[in-house]
Amino acid sequence: MSTSRATEYHSNVELTETSNPTIQDQERWTRVKGRLRADVGDDIFLSWFARMDLERIEENTAFLSVPTRFLKSWIQSHYTERMLAAWQAEQSEVMRIELSVRGAVIRLNPPKPKPVEQVDLAREPRGLKYDGDVRVAFAPVSAGHEALGGSPLDQRLTFDTFVVGRSNTLAHAAAKQVAMAKRGDVVMFNPLYVHAGVGLGKTHLLQAITWAGNSGAERKVLYLTAEKFMYGFVSALRTQTALAFKEALRGIDVLVIDDLQFLQGKSTQAEFCHTLNALIDAGRQVVIAADRPPTDLESLDDRVRSRLAGGLVVEMGTLGEELRLEILKARVTAARSHHPSFDVPAPVLAFIAKAVTHNGRDLEGAINRLLAHSKLTGQLVTMEMAEREVRDLIRPQEPKRVKIEEIQRIVARQYNVSRADLLSSRRTANVVRPRQVAMYLAKTLTLRSLPEIGRRFGGRDHTTVLHAVRKIENLVGNDTALADEIELLKRQLQE
Repeated sequence: MSTSRATEYHSNVELTETSNPTIQDQERWTRVKGRLRADVGDDIFLSWFARMDLERIEENTAFLSVPTRFLKSWIQSHYTERMLAAWQAEQSEVMRIELSVRGAVIRLNPPKPKPVEQVDLAREPRGLKYDGDVRVAFAPVSAGHEALGGSPLDQRLTFDTFVVGRSNTLAHAAAKQVAMAKRGDVVMFNPLYVHAGVGLGKTHLLQAITWAGNSGAERKVLYLTAEKFMYGFVSALRTQTALAFKEALRGIDVLVIDDLQFLQGKSTQAEFCHTLNALIDAGRQVVIAADRPPTDLESLDDRVRSRLAGGLVVEMGTLGEELRLEILKARVTAARSHHPSFDVPAPVLAFIAKAVTHNGRDLEGAINRLLAHSKLTGQLVTMEMAEREVRDLIRPQEPKRVKIEEIQRIVARQYNVSRADLLSSRRTANVVRPRQVAMYLAKTLTLRSLPEIGRRFGGRDHTTVLHAVRKIENLVGNDTALADEIELLKRQLQE
């Protein structure tokens, strides 16, 4: 280490004595920062490089400093090559960037304070959308997510564009409560766990929470898909920045994880569990979405499932016809903001709402097809056009998804026993037969494996489930009354 840079550690504070960079070097550094700003954009530059200082240039090395270890680790992992390229564009002799963390810095000749940058308050900040008294900072939020490694956000997925109906009222209210909370408020639902099938609005709600939560500077809300979480963790391990990755996540006020069913790998799941526990124990908010309830996430560790089930678990049901119609109207209104002449007659909307039942994405796809056909051909939207354009979106009605808990409830009621009896170790005749019937129905009406069914029936072995299924199969062939009972139970479960 150079004698001009003597470093003393005292009470965990780094005290540094250093010579100042020359005026020429400072001018180069100003131009380098300009190049960096043009390369990464204003928002990312302000997030990561605004607090970076030039210490000196020595022996073909540019010595720079930042105020925190996390900044140092993140910049080294993601921007070293860009920084070096920017330096070499100004000074080709610089072959290396050396980044350090500055603590309390004592300089021999303190530099003059930089002039305060003037801000034109009369100008509307770039990328801000005003809606009444609510200001949603689209561009800064997106840039912040990119800088933090967050998943991309869709500007359309806000609370303003979310259509509320009977099937999603509770999920919407809980999400709004989370989004509107302030730092320091008591966390009511932790974690908030939302589950639903494909295209029913989970991602819309999660991104709406992110947009709303990040609209002010008070809280940091980070939205990640499970895939992005896995990539970030694995990348951090590979670049030996795992500690910085963990510190970054645990410094978030609201962590939002989408598509949790795709989280794979023991080490990744363990890290997710640690992060989940650390955030919840620290009073930070966690919001999670998946395509099934926590108890059905068989690939996840029992500890993770248990912690997830300990929060507020909300299911978003299928879209009723009335809600589908409201969604279609909202999509047409949104399309009209860009194409004022676009119109879909009410009977056509009613037809699509009745015929396209699968999910919200199919509804949006139907409107997009009508818009494209109308704009490209110049024709008005008619019922004939709609029937032709959306015919492949009209799918056969899918059977109701039956849950093991519902099977247990219906069977217990049919045989006048309690659900606790079905899960218990009791082996009396009035309990054994209903338990076997329930296991049989679980195997025939759901996609759950034998071990999973056994676990949901009081932790029984899969061989016990297999014995129950074979027993009932044999009895049904010879006992007409039992066969009728089971058909009745199936009808009740599938209504």
